[in-house]
Amino acid sequence: MTSAAASRQAAGGQAGADVRRDQLDELAFRRAQSRQMGGQAAIERQHQANRLTVRERIDALADPGSFREIGTLAGAGSYDGNNRLVSVVPAPYVAGLARIGGRPVALGGEDFTVRGGTTFGSTRRKGGQGGFIEDLAHHYRIPLVNLIDGAGGSVTSLKRRGHSVFPGVHGFERSVELLGEVPVVSAVLGTAAGGPAGRAILSHFSVMVRGTSQIFAAGPPVVKRSLGQTIDKNDLGGARVAVDQAGTIHNAADSEAQAFEQMRRFLSFMPDNVWELPPVLPCDDPVDRCEEALAGIVPEKRTQAYNMHRLVCMVCDTDSCFEIRPSYGRSVITMLARLGGRPVGIVANNPMVYGGAMNADSARKQIHFMDLCDTFHIPLVFFVDVPGFMVGLKAEQEGTLREGMRAVSMAAKLRVPTLTLVIRKCYGMAGMATCNKNDIDLKLAWPSAEWGSLPVEGGVAAAFRKEIMAAADPAAREREIEAELKPYASPFRTAEAFAVEEIIDPRETRPVLCEFVALAERRLRIGVGQKARYGVLP
Repeated sequence: MTSAAASRQAAGGQAGADVRRDQLDELAFRRAQSRQMGGQAAIERQHQANRLTVRERIDALADPGSFREIGTLAGAGSYDGNNRLVSVVPAPYVAGLARIGGRPVALGGEDFTVRGGTTFGSTRRKGGQGGFIEDLAHHYRIPLVNLIDGAGGSVTSLKRRGHSVFPGVHGFERSVELLGEVPVVSAVLGTAAGGPAGRAILSHFSVMVRGTSQIFAAGPPVVKRSLGQTIDKNDLGGARVAVDQAGTIHNAADSEAQAFEQMRRFLSFMPDNVWELPPVLPCDDPVDRCEEALAGIVPEKRTQAYNMHRLVCMVCDTDSCFEIRPSYGRSVITMLARLGGRPVGIVANNPMVYGGAMNADSARKQIHFMDLCDTFHIPLVFFVDVPGFMVGLKAEQEGTLREGMRAVSMAAKLRVPTLTLVIRKCYGMAGMATCNKNDIDLKLAWPSAEWGSLPVEGGVAAAFRKEIMAAADPAAREREIEAELKPYASPFRTAEAFAVEEIIDPRETRPVLCEFVALAERRLRIGVGQKARYGVLP
């Protein structure tokens, strides 16, 4: 090679190195612009509202150092007259791959510091319904985690686009599809309306923060314009309405940190997808542990309430109980827990609320929870003390009968192994919603149990009305008939006929349940996969 050629090659190599250095500098600048989000003033406003930024939320939720961002450079660049980049306004959504509890998840959330987290015009959406982050969860069969803090679309896009779009251009098809594939978890961490609110509903588990989070179909300005009503956003869609009254969101937390802890707890019970089994954890709580206190926890007086939460937690692995919807539909308790380290779904009637009777809200709560456990191969254990459906005018106006029968219908479609343990009362059609005839229909009971189409008391008054009214002393005759029939309602008479499979000592409850839940794992391995959807719920 001549010296001239060598000089030209060296010069070319230097030029190439300069170009590459310029490219890397531009990449670093664009990344830095993305990390600045909507600017320091916007970040400070977010903090003043007692809210973290989306990047702070990701750092708080994901395992340290595990977040791999995707779409970092998406946004709107500003250029000078020589077409040189001056600044970048990042896209109002941060997304990527992360790990929670050592397991991969698709994680994303709105950046409220950029245009209030509203969507921006791009060829492909990073997040939201039909966005990249949902595709990532779908194709790689990993849980989807949504950090919601935005109102979705905005009328400001009309002028930029030049026309309005028909509803469904960015539809919820993928969001709905994911509900049958992978766990979907959402946290409402600011004000959610429109599409983001819809995605919060299309979740297996959702949580919001009391005082700083709201969710609604449309906010106060729209309500004012359409109905002429002036209402505060917390009164319209705060946790008191959305969690406690409507059950729109499953759980509430007092801080974002507590919300993230609830999300981690929920995911710890879930498999990565429906083609896998839920994770089994090491258990140092002996499976043969017998709790002496269980022998006396049910009062002798059959109308006296007791603490079902305490009862259930004494049976399950220590500190494993995670309640879902604790403030909604409170006459039934739904929680994820573990028995011998294995995840189980607990449905327990709460005698401290309506005596454990099923009303419309508790029926809806039970339906959702049974569906959740059936989808992700989590065995169900029913702790039964239900006197029947709630009765009265208010119950009829709320549609308790229809919602209750929907619970019965869902129970009739269960595929997962199911154990029914009757603690005290199991009556009527509400009692039917605690059994799984598709399984071995194993019904266990404590000696305190009683069951039937309806209780002897009250049932006698209806069935023997003419005889009672014809008696010289109707009240005395009613008591006499009740006394005649009462011995036949003994659970031991039912056990003689093998119409209940086993009556157990309450102290034996944990060992018995742990054994059958461990046995159920064999069957669960055979049945992994997507849940078939047949028929229509009534």
